[in-house]
Amino acid sequence: MLENLSPQSPDALLALIKMYAADERTDKIDLGVGVYRTGQGDTPVFEAVKQAEQKLVDTQSSKAYLGPEGDMGFVEALMPYIFGDDPTDGGRITGMQTPGGTGAVRLAVALAKAAGAERVHMGVPSWPNHAQILNDVGVETVTFSHATDVGTADLDAVLDVIKAAGPKEAVLLHGSCHNPTGIDYSDEYWDAIADAFASSGTFPIIDAAYQGLGHGMEEDALGMRKVLAAVPQAFVCYSCDKNFGVYRDRVGAFYAKAEDAEQLATVFSNANALARASWSMPPDHGAATVRLILDDPAMTQVWLDELETMRERLRLVRKTLADAGTAGGVDLRPIGQQNGLFAILPVTPEQVKALREDHAIYMAGSGRINVAGLTMNNIGKFIDALAAVTG
Repeated sequence: MLENLSPQSPDALLALIKMYAADERTDKIDLGVGVYRTGQGDTPVFEAVKQAEQKLVDTQSSKAYLGPEGDMGFVEALMPYIFGDDPTDGGRITGMQTPGGTGAVRLAVALAKAAGAERVHMGVPSWPNHAQILNDVGVETVTFSHATDVGTADLDAVLDVIKAAGPKEAVLLHGSCHNPTGIDYSDEYWDAIADAFASSGTFPIIDAAYQGLGHGMEEDALGMRKVLAAVPQAFVCYSCDKNFGVYRDRVGAFYAKAEDAEQLATVFSNANALARASWSMPPDHGAATVRLILDDPAMTQVWLDELETMRERLRLVRKTLADAGTAGGVDLRPIGQQNGLFAILPVTPEQVKALREDHAIYMAGSGRINVAGLTMNNIGKFIDALAAVTG
């Protein structure tokens, strides 16, 4: 049967990683891979994670299966940070562990399809894997413009889609620190979005992969909470990979809000069945580590302090870029108003190639950059190079 398979194009980002690794120039800059980097260019293990992992080594008594729902202590420990003071909304919200945020998104889409969703609307540009997941699950995907040409959110486009979709359709939104644009909705925009969901009956799916990297854990959750407060049903897809720095451990969670406890139980009987058929049991180590951090006030504070350090560095890089004004034909000022790891520059594939070949600067062909790849030592080189290829 294998002769029936056709070669697939390699993932562009993975190819970029290989090219960067093979480049022998000592001043090369990696702006492609979506991981946090310190001012020295490292992606460290959090001190809080190290403390929790040591405790796990010392106290874990078994590695037996946990079941398809995973570590429910982990799932429940996250909920106050995501949903606020009444995290279950009177018994209408619960969740389960997934293999990373990717597993949560896939489970949400598959469950929405099983529940009768006729199509999913997705703002573009978006995280490339969103489209791949939607296509692989086999749900019809309709795209709409998420951002304007001047680097701000296109609220009218978002509202038009939500209001026109209706109860048999879902809209996929990013919770905060939008990937790949960094363009988030203001509090006033989230108010309008929540009202649109409430009046239309359109089903919200919120991908919350970067909570805490924008303005803070509470601040980055406010928009999502406004939507959840306005609707009777919703899905939330959550990732700890970025805000705990546990990328390779694949730590995620899927949450659902239902109209009542009975409906919620039905939702999760279906979610468990889908998870069982997809990955059977989620990996435990990373989730157990996060649970131990959140169960210990001292470790929680260490983690929050480390997260604040990450956030402040990202904001410093964004401010430095914005203060530069323009670089050739690129206006860098909007980057200062955006959030999280990513931004998209208005550059052509040819200019991206020139940055790579002539200046050893590696970034996605779409113009997306990971701002954490910039440091105070290399940001000047980047601005000069950008001016050289776009001027």
